Amino acid sequence: MASFFGIVRGETHQKEPVQCLSFEAYNEIVERSFARITQEIKEKYGVLEVFIHHVTGGVNVGDLIMAVLVLGSSRKSVFPALQEAVERVKKEAPIWKKETLQNGESRWIEYEA
Repeated sequence: MASFFGIVRGETHQKEPVQCLSFEAYNEIVERSFARITQEIKEKYGVLEVFIHHVTGGVNVGDLIMAVLVLGSSRKSVFPALQEAVERVKKEAPIWKKETLQNGESRWIEYEA
């Protein structure tokens, strides 16, 4: 089993201090997106199970944002499956992220690789 736990970092990619994040989503569509990603990852890599969880609402620095777990018979399939699952959630799931900086400025953020 391999796992990824995404947490709120204390600074942006541009090194600005972060106060908190907020996530919004259409839960029904997100669940369908997760199910599609899960099924496609299982078929592509032959892994046994994929679990995806992503929070909505407000989170602070150090809080959990996302958890992805992949169960398979070999690390040769599990690790690439995990990496693809994480990247696809960030790119494909209809979840929107609002970033609030320490200076009070807020902005909506697009996925960054």
